[in-house]
Amino acid sequence: MIKRTSIVNNTRVRSVSLSSVVQIGDSVQITPVSWALAVQRQLQLFYGNEGNFAAFPIFSREIPSPPLIDSVNIQRYNASNFIKVGHIDITGVSSASVYHIGSTSYIHAETRIKHIRQLQKSVKKIN
Repeated sequence: MIKRTSIVNNTRVRSVSLSSVVQIGDSVQITPVSWALAVQRQLQLFYGNEGNFAAFPIFSREIPSPPLIDSVNIQRYNASNFIKVGHIDITGVSSASVYHIGSTSYIHAETRIKHIRQLQKSVKKIN
C-alpha cells in the first residue's frame, strides 16, 4: 500500500479527557481504555466502599469481537500522495476515543460505563 502524507494547516482541540488520544504523526498501535462508574443519588449518602469495579460484571465480561470477513479487493487511484486539509476544529475527544492525523496499523478502543440511580422511594401523604 502506498503511504500518503497528511497536511493540516491548523487544528484546534478544546478538550481531551478520559483516556483519549490526540495523535499527530504515524503510529503502530493505539489502545485507549476508559472505565466509569456513574452513581446518581437523590440523597447525598456516601458509604465509603463505592467504586469497586469487580462488583459489576460489565467490567469483567469479554467484549465479543465482530466476525472476521473475507478479504475485499479494492482498486483505488490516488491523484496525489498528499491529503490536504485547511482547518480542523474539535470540541471534545472523550471516553477512549482517538483524534488521529496520520496512519496507524491497529486501534482497539474500549469504554465501559455502569450507570446506577439510587432514588428515594415515594411515600404518599394522606391528609
